[in-house]
Amino acid sequence: MTTVIDPVPAVSDPSATAPARRDPGTEGRSGARGASERHPWWRRPGRPVWSVPARAAIFGMAALLYCWDLASVGMGNTFYAAAVKSGTESWKAFFFGSLDPGSFITVDKPPAALWVMELSGRIFGFSSWSMLLPEALAGVATVMVLYHLVRRWFGEPAAVFASLALALTPVAVVIFRYNDPDAFLTFLLVLAAWACWRAIETGKTMGLALSGALVGLAFLTKTLDAFIVVPAIGVAYLWCGPPRLARRLGQLGWAALALLVSSGWWVTIVELWPKSARPYIGGSTDNSELNLIFGYNGFARIFGSGGSAGAAGGATSGGSSAFGGGEGLLRMFDSELGGQISWLLPVALAGLVAGLWLTRRRRRSDSQRAGFVLWGGTLLMYLAVYDYAKGIFHPYYAVVMAPAVAALAGAGAVALWRLGRQSLRWAWALPAAVVGTALWADVLLARTSGYDSWVGPTVVVTGVVSALVLFLCLARPQVPRWFALAAGTLATASLLAGPAAYSLTTLGTTTNGIATAGPSSSAGGMGAGGGPGGQGGGPGSGTGASGAPTSVRTGAPPGDRTGTLGVPTGARTGAARGGGGSASTANTALVRYLERHQGSATYLVAVNGSQAAAPFILDSGKAVIAMGGFGGTDPAPTLSAFEDLVATGKVHYVYVSSGGAGSAGRGGGLTTGGARTVSTGSQAGRPTGGARGRSGGFGSGTAGGGQTASTTSAVDTWVEKHGTVVSSSAYGGSSGGGTLYYVSSSAAAK
Repeated sequence: MTTVIDPVPAVSDPSATAPARRDPGTEGRSGARGASERHPWWRRPGRPVWSVPARAAIFGMAALLYCWDLASVGMGNTFYAAAVKSGTESWKAFFFGSLDPGSFITVDKPPAALWVMELSGRIFGFSSWSMLLPEALAGVATVMVLYHLVRRWFGEPAAVFASLALALTPVAVVIFRYNDPDAFLTFLLVLAAWACWRAIETGKTMGLALSGALVGLAFLTKTLDAFIVVPAIGVAYLWCGPPRLARRLGQLGWAALALLVSSGWWVTIVELWPKSARPYIGGSTDNSELNLIFGYNGFARIFGSGGSAGAAGGATSGGSSAFGGGEGLLRMFDSELGGQISWLLPVALAGLVAGLWLTRRRRRSDSQRAGFVLWGGTLLMYLAVYDYAKGIFHPYYAVVMAPAVAALAGAGAVALWRLGRQSLRWAWALPAAVVGTALWADVLLARTSGYDSWVGPTVVVTGVVSALVLFLCLARPQVPRWFALAAGTLATASLLAGPAAYSLTTLGTTTNGIATAGPSSSAGGMGAGGGPGGQGGGPGSGTGASGAPTSVRTGAPPGDRTGTLGVPTGARTGAARGGGGSASTANTALVRYLERHQGSATYLVAVNGSQAAAPFILDSGKAVIAMGGFGGTDPAPTLSAFEDLVATGKVHYVYVSSGGAGSAGRGGGLTTGGARTVSTGSQAGRPTGGARGRSGGFGSGTAGGGQTASTTSAVDTWVEKHGTVVSSSAYGGSSGGGTLYYVSSSAAAK
């Protein structure tokens, strides 16, 4: 058995202290350079000659992918876009994460991700570009941090492959160009992994505490989703940290304290703030942030007990989550998620096994093993939770797994190479992983009928050729070094060609609603026919061949499918909460009419649900009451509270959409029919309260505070009884999307 020392060992590699074979690519024409001799600006002592140029090229490519023509994305998720605009108008809305500048109700996530976008809007002025730029920069920074971390862990070649893989992961390309909170969630968790790695390298408490604090900040972007990495970080340091056991346990205690403070300070303030002086917590059943954290955004996501499929977009009667396919061990490989995240999963999982086997006999604190424990634990934790989540699950949630997949693919490929060099009996492992990953890429590419049919066969052929050459290099060590380098380069190009093709296609396709990467399909794929839960399909009813829900991505510009009264027609009913607001725009004539007649009222208008409210907020920048919150089922306002608003002159106009509030589900648009038909003085077609709402808490039949899910329906009934219909001719619109009512203060006294 022969041991080969890599030309450029990782900083933390124990073999770095042993005499190393000089890399011919780093030598000058005159041979070895003196320690004091100057290097060109693009050279770094002790690194390959290609190190700096490769790093610059990768970072530049990531910046180009994530920043290219951001304005074409439009407002992205209008639900969050409205909140961002509100945060640029009001500091109160900024702090609480309110949907509108009047802080009537919040979005359904903590506001940390919104804060960054809102600060950008305050600096540059609110626009699509200023809102999306922070996400793009977070994506570039994520690639840079991962490169730095993997290089210190497993060397330069692994870092190059890992950072390239992350930059080209399709779901990363779409999310780092979108205004969902997952971009900052991913960035902060990669920073937390970096801080943990520094603690493993140095044994200092500060790094571990910083890691806990960063996970806490990630919690303030998407609550408990951030805590999935905590076991991986804890086990990695407890197993591989340099200090003795007692000290390691104490250090983990300090990290836990940092995590608690970082994640809990904002929640504590909100819980202690008088409810009458702050907005209603959107998504909660009792106006409590804790209820939202542990209910809708917590256990309901895992067990699917937060509501019915139609109302909450959760688990359907068939046992599958909305838009994320059925739960199971191979969920990440199914038609909804495969094209988003699974391209490199085969080589990543094989590399994890190889890395742990390769380091099995090293000392406990070996840093290379620590990296596999950290990233392997992170990936396995997310796979365990996401594969079996029965609640709302969107394909783009998988972006948080992309850094772990990329890191394990990069370091794992190098580990497989080293394993093959150590023993001939393992020489087949790396070639087999390359061929298997290439074949899986061909399967993913074939799921989209007619999509560049030459790409798949090319990937397979180049993968097989590179695998054969790699096997030859491993079986016959005397093969020239450049031959192995060429084979490795060809294998890298083969494995990344598929995700690169999907990523480039993503740039040329408008994202409307739920952020999804990859091409549209003309054969029942994305953008064809009824969308998820839209006309002609229930939640999760249609999936594209490319691995994304149908009718999610289209070539139409944002706002192409808006109704005449500012309500999207044919919107994606049942689109799960927070998954992506439809890219709708308000009817300008209606907004101008409301502005002219607002008078001294606090709110411009009251509408059914946040999705209907968002276009009004984006167009006017005024306070708007989103009755019932995102899906129209939050008990805000109650009928008595709404009557008080009318009686005190805080609201005069109510827009009752033809789909009603509850028909939108927990996060979709508004249906255009079948749920509720509005006609003045008539309740024909109105669903019962039970049909409109979701279950409160965990399966209970009422919403918080004793209010049933028919709260918004009761407000609609009252408005239709006591309000005066405003003719659509008054503002040059039509009555196709709903009805505008005027309610006077005297009406509330009746």
